[in-house]
Amino acid sequence: MTTTPTEPRRLQKAAPRERQPPSRQASGRRNWAAGLAGWLWLVVVAVPLYWALITSLKTQNRYYASNPLAPSSDPTLDNYRLVVESDFLGYLVNSVVVTVGAVVPAVVFSFMAAYAIVRGWRMRVLRAVNGLFLLGLAIPLQATVIPVYLIIIRLGLYDSLLALILPSIAFAIPLSVLVLSNFVRDVPKELFDSMRVDGATEWTTLWRLAAPLTRPAILTVTIFNALTIWNGFLLPLILTQSPDRRTLPLALWTFQGQYGFNFPAVLAAVVLTTLPVLVLYAFGRRQLLSGLTAGFSR
Repeated sequence: MTTTPTEPRRLQKAAPRERQPPSRQASGRRNWAAGLAGWLWLVVVAVPLYWALITSLKTQNRYYASNPLAPSSDPTLDNYRLVVESDFLGYLVNSVVVTVGAVVPAVVFSFMAAYAIVRGWRMRVLRAVNGLFLLGLAIPLQATVIPVYLIIIRLGLYDSLLALILPSIAFAIPLSVLVLSNFVRDVPKELFDSMRVDGATEWTTLWRLAAPLTRPAILTVTIFNALTIWNGFLLPLILTQSPDRRTLPLALWTFQGQYGFNFPAVLAAVVLTTLPVLVLYAFGRRQLLSGLTAGFSR
């Protein structure tokens, strides 16, 4: 008779302990080394951006006469006006055309290829194609410059924006297929089977089921490829020659030769070139990091 009342009391005492998370004590510890490293990395990244911004607002004489890290007491926008008047908007349009013209086909083709690989994994041909896509990750761009240059010459596309778009599509596909295939593989098979029972075709299943469920991955590869192609320098340098075919990274190189050592004008061009990238990264940072992390951790 004395043992039965003690059992509920023991259960009542043990219940609050079970509700407590097991890692509460461990999560309360502060990682001072990681925090210090994060602040140091923030300083390393922020100081060059700060220097470029304040220098772009200085005149050339004031830049050499004052402290490089001190802001100007009389800021001016003459450097930005000089850059805009030097056909900067034309270079901006070329970069937008190349980026959009390469990212949209690359993402669409990669999504369809990832869907085909996941849904038809048992087919030997699709497994071989997937192996070719993965092999493309091991080939750097610098190793293919001469073959790409010869192919563009044979096709008669040299010194055109299409000569930049086609290789950019090819180099954006392997990583896009890898990330998208991992997300498509996580879609429950029962959903595909239910679509098939309802009479939906593979094309309908692709765009009505797989596309909405893998939207974070699609946004991830879109942002990542857009940043990579926007900052591309080697392909425009090798495959273009005319000044009206230059993109923004290549235009910065020409600005250095045009203005000599006019650092404020060059840095004004750098700020204008970096501004669209910073805006895109600010809006898509979480999607980019979470999508890439999930794609490689699955």
